[in-house]
Order: sequence, then structure tokens, then C-alpha cells
Amino acid sequence: MRKLIYGMNLTLDGYIAAPRDDIGWSVPSDELFQFWSDQLRATDLSFYGRRLWQTMSSHWPTADRQPDATPAEIEFARSWRDMSKVVFSSTIDKVDWNTRLVTGDAVAEITRLKAEDGGPMDIGGATLAGAAMRAGLIDEYVLATAPVLAGGGTPFFTALDNWVNLNLVETRTLPGGVILTRYETRR
Repeated sequence: MRKLIYGMNLTLDGYIAAPRDDIGWSVPSDELFQFWSDQLRATDLSFYGRRLWQTMSSHWPTADRQPDATPAEIEFARSWRDMSKVVFSSTIDKVDWNTRLVTGDAVAEITRLKAEDGGPMDIGGATLAGAAMRAGLIDEYVLATAPVLAGGGTPFFTALDNWVNLNLVETRTLPGGVILTRYETRR
């Protein structure tokens, strides 16, 4: 069975985006950017909801060709473009860059793929991750908590039907006061 990981940058009060999808508060240090790059390279398959897919696909496919791109950004862009991805949406009809579109039941498809042999998978987007959380599919949570309060926006965690018990696996402080924590779901 494959491991499913949900991780993102978030504010201290728990938001992945401030109101109006503002993520200007989230400027990762080189160390945090490298952490996410390492996570990406260790991932066999990424799941995206429509909104996060549109954000990622509007930047990363060509980010390695920008004149001011750093070596780390170039590496991330190429890895992202080449990796296998699944987008769950009923409102878009086309995806590119080694990506498959699924318009049906996201939880059923994630469950099916999780049961297969293979390496880790990650999930991005609060709505999609919330559905996977409620279905008990997430094995690990990775939080990169920035020392900023947004006061509202898109929460990292959505409403759950039951609590989820976790074990702390890792914690470290990164530049800029970002606290990285990893938790495994206690089964």
C-alpha cells in the first residue's frame, strides 16, 4: 500500500492562503524550498484539485526558462513538469505536463491508487485533501508554519467527522522562523 502525504506552507493561524487567495506571505527560504524540492523528487504521484492545479500549472511548466530563475527553481520546475500528476475536476477539460484528468469520484480513485504498489503520493489543495482526510486516506501531514497571521482565508484543515490521532515524526526550525513539522497518522 502506498503512503499518501498532505503538506503545504501555512500561516500560524492555519491558512494556506489569505482572503482572495493571497499567498504573498509565503516566501520560502532556500532551505524550505529545498525541503519541498526533495519531497517532490521522492514522490511518485501528485494529486491536485482544480484551484491548486491552475496555480501550479500557470507557473512551473516554464519557470525553468525565466531569466531570473535560480538553479533550485530550474530543478523544481523540471521535476514538477516530468512527474506523474492527477487532477480532479469537473470544470476543466484539459491538462498537460504528464497529467491525467479525473472527473469522477476523487476518494474512490485515490483509494484505488493507494492500494497499488509504488512509492509515496502527495495531495495538494485544501478541498481535495479535506475529502481524503475524512475518508481516512492521509498517512502523513507536513506543515511548514510561517510566523504570520492571515486572519482568514483557505484553511489547511477542513471540518472532520472524527478526530485523527497523530504521532510527531519531525520538527525543525527553518530560516525566517518557519517551523516544519511532520506527523504520521496513528492507525
